[in-house]
Amino acid sequence: MASIFAAGLAMGIGSIGPALGMGQAIAQALAAIAQQPDERNSLTRTLFVGLAMIESIAIYCFVISMILIFANPFWGHFVKAGG
Repeated sequence: MASIFAAGLAMGIGSIGPALGMGQAIAQALAAIAQQPDERNSLTRTLFVGLAMIESIAIYCFVISMILIFANPFWGHFVKAGG
């Protein structure tokens, strides 16, 4: 039960940072494109690479939460503590 709670907490807290970062990156990219429309292709390519790097943090949180739910690395500790 604790691993399910920890997985939910990891996903909840771990998704806030990437979401805020992606929103800020998109806002800045749109502002830059509005100021320099000729550089749209270069800015868009750089934006997508940056968004992929930001999104990787959320993916790592997802993988950790799946490990906590399905692999449950704390199972041995609970078995020993329970007797």
